[in-house]
Amino acid sequence: MILTNVNTVPGKKIVEHFGIVQGSTVRAKHVGRDIMAGLKNLVGGELKGYTELLQDAREEAVQRMTEQARQLGANAVVNIRFATSSVAQGAAELFAYGTAVRVE
Repeated sequence: MILTNVNTVPGKKIVEHFGIVQGSTVRAKHVGRDIMAGLKNLVGGELKGYTELLQDAREEAVQRMTEQARQLGANAVVNIRFATSSVAQGAAELFAYGTAVRVE
């Protein structure tokens, strides 16, 4: 499966369009990570626990989007975008979406 954030796949021709595909996951913050983040806020620096949480969420959302595209018969997803939203206190959704196509 080819995944790209541009509208086309260089060197390939889009021969079939399947429409929008998406994948999402909702993740809650971990109490231990919150404590460590609070301490890190005092001295500054990267909040690695949150970085890892978001990376895992992105990977899961992309995997779900890719599976939906595969089920439609696509071999590529173009124009991929990410969005986030708060769904409850301490929980956020990470949403990945793009256009499923078949390229040759």
